[in-house]
Amino acid sequence: MKYKDFIDKYANEAIEHNKEDAAVLMLLEDASGLSNTKLFLALEDEIPSDVIDKFMKKYDRYLNHNEPVQYLIGYACFYGYDFNVTNDVLIPRPETEELVENVLLKYDKYFKGKNVNVCDLATGSGCIAVTLAKEEPNMRLTATDISHNALEIAKSNAKKMEVDVDFKEGDMLAPLGDLKFDIFVSNPPYIPDNEIVDPLVKDNEPNVALFGGSDGLKFYRIILRDLKKHLNDKALVAFEHGYDKKLEIEAIAKEYFPNARIETKKDLEGRDRMTFIYVNLD
Repeated sequence: MKYKDFIDKYANEAIEHNKEDAAVLMLLEDASGLSNTKLFLALEDEIPSDVIDKFMKKYDRYLNHNEPVQYLIGYACFYGYDFNVTNDVLIPRPETEELVENVLLKYDKYFKGKNVNVCDLATGSGCIAVTLAKEEPNMRLTATDISHNALEIAKSNAKKMEVDVDFKEGDMLAPLGDLKFDIFVSNPPYIPDNEIVDPLVKDNEPNVALFGGSDGLKFYRIILRDLKKHLNDKALVAFEHGYDKKLEIEAIAKEYFPNARIETKKDLEGRDRMTFIYVNLD
């Protein structure tokens, strides 16, 4: 069978089972060792039997055992980089790419190329911290997580991307000691505990990184309550959050930073997904 016929067959089957057909290409690239471009150039070639065997083993787990394709192939693309992922970390999402992009844009406007210290709290795979370190050499990154296994994955990604990130293990702000930062960014767990979640996510991704208390705001309260002692006089705080939590996040921010300027940004789908807090403690 030719590559193109093979792709058509299993892409259609995936769609029939309410699965993403794009996963077929990802699994086939993984099984064949071919990049997307090389796979396209090989569409008229006969697919080797050993490639079919490798593909079918993981395809079965994807189709019939509800395992995310990113865990099956061991990586997820984020901001143009391939990040190592296992079921110890969340699979990076496009919304978080937008958070990173906005932090980089606001750094340019707010800090104008100065050297800054940046903290990424609840780093998971390290996608935020590592990408910021890769994209902006004037940022010195510290990243924390309560999960030792997650930090091992994050460290592997920093090594893979050849960037220097200071990783610290511990709960929320505890491992920061007396460190202070110019930029503080976090995508903490924010799904309300009683919210119905796609089984593909709930049954595979670490629940400790998904759920944020009864209203999904538990960790924002903890962070903002204790954050002032970790901020320099002029600082930027950046959060990703649930699309329907804009007003609640603003209220919590105003409680602890009454003089701060607060800005909410929509994601590409027009949802209120990011909040930026401009702090001046002078």
